[in-house]
Amino acid sequence: MTMPIAAPHALADVTASDSTLRRFLHGLPGVDAVGLEARAASLGTRSIKTTAKAYAIDLAISMVDLTTLEGADTPGKVRALGAKAVRPDPTDRTAPATAAVCVYPDMVATAKEAVAGSTVKVASVATAFPAGRAPLAVKLADVREAVAAGADEIDMVIDRGAFLAGGYMKVYDEIVAVKEASGAARLKVIFETGELSTYDNIRRASWLGMLAGADFIKTSTGKVAVNATPANTLLMLEAVRDFRAQTGVQVGVKPAGGIRTTKDAIKFLVLVNETAGEDWLDNHWFRFGASSLLNDLLMQRQKLATGRYSGPDYVTVD
Repeated sequence: MTMPIAAPHALADVTASDSTLRRFLHGLPGVDAVGLEARAASLGTRSIKTTAKAYAIDLAISMVDLTTLEGADTPGKVRALGAKAVRPDPTDRTAPATAAVCVYPDMVATAKEAVAGSTVKVASVATAFPAGRAPLAVKLADVREAVAAGADEIDMVIDRGAFLAGGYMKVYDEIVAVKEASGAARLKVIFETGELSTYDNIRRASWLGMLAGADFIKTSTGKVAVNATPANTLLMLEAVRDFRAQTGVQVGVKPAGGIRTTKDAIKFLVLVNETAGEDWLDNHWFRFGASSLLNDLLMQRQKLATGRYSGPDYVTVD
């Protein structure tokens, strides 16, 4: 697999200075908002039945970053989340494990113990999540502590204020620094698309993140009113597709926040297949940031297997 590095050679000159970076980002094609939303809506009407639906449900389960990011998180809650990630359905060992559990840095060690011996990764939000309002030194310390505790993946937030003020090089340099501090951990860069105002800004943020070395680009923190949508995810999928075409570097996509039902998840999988292609239909390259989605996927999975919905005690309540 081709892994990202900061400023891939094919576009190395783009990040040579603030002016060249600005010129490149503002030279990207403008987004046709009507066309984007129409295509996302059209792809969302695709119908998937029986065997294909069963495959899609298991694929979606394997792509979930099972998440708890609350001030009331306790070690017991995180251990329970880890157990659920490893064996989502205790009554059916054929159900796949989730991709990861996602927690705050102080819960990484607990999560790591909970998923030990499994394929489940531990992801940690960092860089003063969710607002990102802290000095860079504090953000980097946050990252290093999460990695030292065993985090396999780091989910960072960009400085939206700097981005919206046109400080693209500041945002770029910060992502590069976080990437370095992450070491071997894969880096997901969160844009908080609901705060970026325009589709053009989402496209620019996508390219900026990839140029700086993101392993994944991620829509949202899940902490604002507008999180992942089919349209903003489609736009980011187009970006990773085009980025690989230009650089040979493949970058993942993670929509997060607001994806709660199996129907929603399958719509996003169709977007992936029809936009970026089959190479992204794998949890190494596509994730769902979610807490309640897994429960619905499990209930729909049982419905396909037995012909009936399970009782209220079938899945744990997150």
